[in-house]
Formats: sequence, C-alpha cells, structure tokens
Amino acid sequence: MTDDNVKKYTKKDFTSSRDVKWCPGCGDYAILATVQKVMAELGRPKENQVVVSGIGCSSRFPAYMDTYGFHTLHGRAPTVATGIKVANPELDVWLVTGDGDGFSIGGNHLMHAFRRNIDLVILLFNNRIYGLTKGQYSPTSEVDKVTKSSPYGSVDAPVNPVQFALACNATFVARTYDINPKHMAEVFKAAREHEGIAFVEIFQNCVIFNDGAFNDVVDRTVRDDSTLNLVAGEPMIFGKENDKCIVFEGFEAKVKNVADVDPKDIAIHDPAGSLTQAQILAQFSDELPTPMGIIRQIEAPVYDQHVNQQVNDVKAKKGEGDLATLLKGNSHWDVD
Repeated sequence: MTDDNVKKYTKKDFTSSRDVKWCPGCGDYAILATVQKVMAELGRPKENQVVVSGIGCSSRFPAYMDTYGFHTLHGRAPTVATGIKVANPELDVWLVTGDGDGFSIGGNHLMHAFRRNIDLVILLFNNRIYGLTKGQYSPTSEVDKVTKSSPYGSVDAPVNPVQFALACNATFVARTYDINPKHMAEVFKAAREHEGIAFVEIFQNCVIFNDGAFNDVVDRTVRDDSTLNLVAGEPMIFGKENDKCIVFEGFEAKVKNVADVDPKDIAIHDPAGSLTQAQILAQFSDELPTPMGIIRQIEAPVYDQHVNQQVNDVKAKKGEGDLATLLKGNSHWDVD
C-alpha cells in the first residue's frame, strides 16, 4: 500500500460516542485525550487496537475508546490481555489499570505479565486513592494518609510502582503525569513502539478524594526543581535555571550545583544500561527530584512471539491437531 492509500486517522476516529462520566477536573480526561491522539499519530489500523481494563475509575477507559475493548474483572486485566495478544499477535493491546486495581488484587497478575515480557502497553493511573469506591486508602497511599478506611492514618508502607516493575524485570519502565500532555504523548509513543512489556506510571489527580496528591512534584510553581526529566544519553541536569545536577557517589545519588562539579562527573542517563542505576532512580525521594520519562528500556525475548513459534514448530512436526479427538481422548469408562 502506498503512502497515498494509507488511512489517515484523527483523534476523533478513536473517540466513542459515549458520554465520558468522570468527575469534572479529573486527570483521566487528559490521559484519554492523549491516548486517542497518540493512536491517531501512530497510524496503525484502527481495527487492530484493543483496550483492556479491570475495575476502577480508570477502567472505564475502553467504553470511551472507539476501538475493540474488554472491561474485565478486578485485577485480572493482565490475564485477559495476555490471552488476546497470544491468540492474535497482530493486535496492539493497551492495558489500563489503577493503583488499586493493579497493585492490590491485581499485583500478582502484573508481576507475571512483567516477567513474561508480553508485548503489551500497561498504563497505570496512580492517584494514591480508591476513587470509584469513594476514598479509601490504596496500595500507593502515603504513610499516615487519613481516609474513610484509615481514619487515624494509614500505617502501610506504600508500593513504589516503578520499583515493583523493575524488580519484576519489566523491559520498559517509565513515568509521566497528567497535566503534561506533550510529555505523556512522547512516553506513550515510545511505550507502544517498544517490543515487549511497556509499563508507564502516570501521576493522576483525583479532584474529589485526593486532590493535589502530587502538587509537591508536578505543580507548575515547583516542577522545574522537583522533577528530573530523563533523556537517553543526556546528563541528569534539572532546575529552573538548569543549575542542578545528579552525581553518583558509589550507589548513592547526590544533588549538586552544576557550577561546583566537573561535567564528566554528572550522571548520564542510560535506560539500556545498569539495572542498579534504574533502581536507584526509582527510589529517589526527599531532597532528590522525581524522575520523569523512560527510566529503563532493554531488549529481551518476547513471550507471545515465543509461544506462537513453539505452536508453529509443533504443528510442523506433528501436523494440525483435532479438537474432537482431543476431547474424546484415548481412554474411556463404560458405566452400566
């Protein structure tokens, strides 16, 4: 097919006719619009797009996309998405989940999706709260979080989604935030182009039950000094005046003034390099800026490709199977 005959998509092509029923001001709106825009710009066949979700506010996503989709069981979206991709590798499978759906009941399923390196994009909306069920603390809520289910403050240590994904050997791990559509689009495109599992944590604001959860990181008044925009091959420099940098002293990261260090000592971001460096980035806290962008990206065998190759190899050796024969089996019992 020539370029002239290739279908040109717009955001509207991926927008369903259903009314979007998130709360006014919810960060989910920006994420939805960005995914629709990215799908149009990627230009892949609309019929090959599938969006899978579990349960939660974020999991309404498939209803608002004019693509194929499945709204599945709580926490079980990775299992359905795995089956879809293995059964039809030509499909682009997007999995949408939240901090509760993904890391509470669904944590075990996410772990196996990561370690298998299935060719999926997983978008995790992290608002540090259970929004759909009206404001209970979630697996990513901070310690001492006062909610309806923790009236005296949560005593749970929160899950770090990026650290979890790295520990499970995910081959693409990134972070972005809902009030920066340009950054989201860049990360989403890279995730979709990655071959294998692609996990993106999205800082997403819940205006009703946890408003301002990430204001100390992404608010426009502090963002330059509180975030570290990661670019492959570029030095880790940040700050409103680009006057701060990250220097590694052994396994410890330090914030230094650019003017006070030798340029060669400034850390260079290499998402395909050391897993240790990626894990250190995932644990940045306190006086360190929050990393944004692609934290880790490597190549590894892809699960669905190997499963289908194995099936083809067996077919070549033994021929096509016979379902009726399989069901009937070689043994039976006669019951009088």
